[in-house]
Amino acid sequence: MESTPDHASSNSPSLWVGAGLGALSSLAAIGLMFLGDRLFSFPFVPFDIFDWMARTLPGGLIAFVTRTMTTIIGFFQGFLPIGDTSTVAKLAEQSIAILQLIGGGIVFGVVLAWLGRDKKQDLVRAGQIGGLILLAVTLLIESSLAFSAIGTLGALWLALLFVGWGWILGWLVGESAQAQDDDPAAPMSRRQFLTVSGAGLSAVALGAWGLGKLFGEDAVIANDDGGLALNGDDPFGTELTSGPAASPSAEALAARRAPIDGTRAELTATEDFYRIDINTRPPSINGDSWRLAISGLVDQPLELSLADLQRYPSQTQILTMQCISNPVGGDLTSSARWTGVRFKDILEDAGIQSSAAGALISSVDGFFEFVVMEDIIDERTLLVYEMNSETLTVEHGFPLRIYIPNRYGMKQPKWINSIQLVEERVDGYWVERGWSREARPQTVSVVDTVALDLDESGKGSALCGGIAWAGGRGISQVEVQVDESGWQSAELITPPLSPLNWVLWRYEWPYEGGRHNLSVRAYDANGELQALDSRAPRPDGATGIHQISVNI
Repeated sequence: MESTPDHASSNSPSLWVGAGLGALSSLAAIGLMFLGDRLFSFPFVPFDIFDWMARTLPGGLIAFVTRTMTTIIGFFQGFLPIGDTSTVAKLAEQSIAILQLIGGGIVFGVVLAWLGRDKKQDLVRAGQIGGLILLAVTLLIESSLAFSAIGTLGALWLALLFVGWGWILGWLVGESAQAQDDDPAAPMSRRQFLTVSGAGLSAVALGAWGLGKLFGEDAVIANDDGGLALNGDDPFGTELTSGPAASPSAEALAARRAPIDGTRAELTATEDFYRIDINTRPPSINGDSWRLAISGLVDQPLELSLADLQRYPSQTQILTMQCISNPVGGDLTSSARWTGVRFKDILEDAGIQSSAAGALISSVDGFFEFVVMEDIIDERTLLVYEMNSETLTVEHGFPLRIYIPNRYGMKQPKWINSIQLVEERVDGYWVERGWSREARPQTVSVVDTVALDLDESGKGSALCGGIAWAGGRGISQVEVQVDESGWQSAELITPPLSPLNWVLWRYEWPYEGGRHNLSVRAYDANGELQALDSRAPRPDGATGIHQISVNI
């Protein structure tokens, strides 16, 4: 007896076709989301979903992903010019966010193709229902994000977009199924092929255009000098500094020995300063309407504009900031010249009540951190509105961020909009996720470069240089080990740009060609040696000896 072909399996839309159409249509949806975001400030859903996940997933998982990402980036940095860790990490986060939504589109298309095995005529309706489900999930996510102000028009836009996406995807999958009904031996007729592929190519073009505009939108446009060079006599802008962390004179700095070629700059250009935060892209804030609210256990609650803050006496200081996730030898650390108002001056005007234990600082993006009274009254703690003599960039906290000496960057919120004095200490955003409550920087030292100083006969010296940093504690000594030789003192390039900045060092030894292992360690100003055991960044910051292998 001749067998009858299975109609449901031979004449139903292919799951592969459904997956392909789902991916193509998701690109079109992403392109439209981008247009809505750029033209009307409607939510850009892929990034918002990623940001929601970053705020919702367990801290241990986030730490694992962060450590894995920095390890992978560090591996490729060894032989490819891919850029600094924070820039590559942000690009990776944005790419993952986009791929997640494309993956959702693939699943959407596969489900519709599966449903179409028996009910091809209902695929458009099924697609619309699927779009409504995606809309409901998206609205729940948007409503949970502190920075999302979706509004009625935004919600209507997303409703039109998601339901339309489902309608079109259901129709495309249905066209594929109809083609198989017309000719089971051919996946699609010419007309249907042109219809579906034309729609798919249009989707790719629109989506690719949107993605291209998206990944190019945050390029930093800065002065050639990054706001650093002021004049030849004072290239670091040290004459602008003031307060207890003021810099040495320009004359004293000019009299120092030069660092080894290849050592990182003492002051980081704004566009090169590392950026780590909980957002795929920085929040956009209107500086004219922005206000800083100071409330809680104060005698006089305040609401201050940026102009109000700038009327207070300003203080400028050069300092190093480091991310607590920075691995040993990593580049999640930078130095800049910061200008702002002393935190204590603002709170003294508000009148701190005796029962206050500290200040809970909140940001536009939902980040929050607690500042203890010890740091509040420290004259080096600043509410910052300028970086390298220019207005804070959006990426680095415009219009206001805080700097707290002798703490990792996790304790120093950007995009601040609220300060509340409270009677009991509370845990900050990252502390709740398993990171250090105190976030005191570890003493660290890094080999940046190795160079040669040889005469015409090929004899001379090998040189290496780098940085050492211990937060606000300062550096008293750096030692270098070449291969199995004993530890030798390096020369510190002192005075540093400020008591809060990293110290550059240099070391010289007789040249001997071949492969050499170089190690470095540092002592803080109290004479305490850095932790030598190797520990991961979570929870208290990475420790261990930085070592490089070079062939000279």
